[in-house]
Amino acid sequence: MMQIRVPYGRSFVSASVTALPGLDIIEAAETPGAADPAGAVRSALANLCGGATWADFAGARSVAITVNDKTRPVPHHQLLPPLLERLAALGIPDTAITFYVAVGTHPPMTRDEFPAILPGEILKRYQVVSHDAEDGDQLTNLGETSRGTPVWSNKAYVAADLKIVVGNLEPHQFVGFSGGVKGAAIGLSGLQTINRNHALMMHPDSQLGEYETNPARQDVEEIGAKMGIHLALNAILNQHRQIVHVLAGEPRAVMRAGVPLSRQVCQVGVASRYSLLITSPGGHPKDINIYQAQKALGHAALVARPGGTIILVAACPEGTGSPHYEEWMTGKKSYEEIIKRFSAEGFRIGPHKAYQIARDASRTRLLFCTGMDECLARALLLNPVRDFQAAVDEALPRLRPGERIGVLPHANSTIPYLI
Repeated sequence: MMQIRVPYGRSFVSASVTALPGLDIIEAAETPGAADPAGAVRSALANLCGGATWADFAGARSVAITVNDKTRPVPHHQLLPPLLERLAALGIPDTAITFYVAVGTHPPMTRDEFPAILPGEILKRYQVVSHDAEDGDQLTNLGETSRGTPVWSNKAYVAADLKIVVGNLEPHQFVGFSGGVKGAAIGLSGLQTINRNHALMMHPDSQLGEYETNPARQDVEEIGAKMGIHLALNAILNQHRQIVHVLAGEPRAVMRAGVPLSRQVCQVGVASRYSLLITSPGGHPKDINIYQAQKALGHAALVARPGGTIILVAACPEGTGSPHYEEWMTGKKSYEEIIKRFSAEGFRIGPHKAYQIARDASRTRLLFCTGMDECLARALLLNPVRDFQAAVDEALPRLRPGERIGVLPHANSTIPYLI
């Protein structure tokens, strides 16, 4: 008997299997964390990429720093103190610095939620505000990108003398990689901007793990340029969420240096497609809701056999994370209907999650192990099962003789590909 164990919420779930034909854990080779994470951050800040120097910003009277919301496991407690030390060394007072929580189209975070993402000392010393993509009074128009994306961005952030974005550089299912300007270019933009940019996910070149040739990602770069973002501070984490690399500097230079490093940490080849693939986003906060957990399904589908089974394991304590998605799904009866309606109506944020799920679940057999409301999960056509063991027991008899099981325990930060 063997145990299959995958992250689930803030813990793990396990299932026992007998007569196992073979089990492949689909993860890149173990990459150790930095021996001195604080030192790695300070070194990156002392050696900025792209020719930028701190002296360039000595006269800044206002500083805006973008931080990710509760759906991203960014080590702010390690990244921010050295950054703030640098700003203090330039003579910039605490009162000139504002943190912007980059929620994108997620619900704005309340002040009571800020301690979940920022250290208490920072909350005491600095102003922190949450973006709201649907509040037109917060936005300013900066024109259009070459791909026709209207750029509506947080006007207070754009007005700052020094604009910094802080976050992780990691795989993204259709923008290729997060990092660089993305935290602000998407996280602090208006709904219209995000909707038009994300519509580029339908382009065949908008693929996981692609950067230079990815139209969705290059549109993000143009948005960031129009916003005038000066610096990015990015961490590359291993599967234990330890800092492996830190990069800082001009945002495009950070991406050019960081993408190859991220691939080394996150990319893994597999010999053939799997008839049974077990996938987890990687636990909290990556499975905080369906909006985030869907990415694990998308990554798994890249190496799943058509007609095979994907077991998605995600706690989703906050449900879908998107009222627009829930509303649009009302009355939908099949994946085919979802795909047809979405294509006919045109791209919309929220419903795009329904499309992404239907696209992958229509090619495979989806079983969903979750803690979210069962009736809601069924209404969303997610096919929930009682628990992880029940899902595995249901899927095993469908395996052909000799077929192996694939397990993606940290799917959201893994780039699987066929070799």
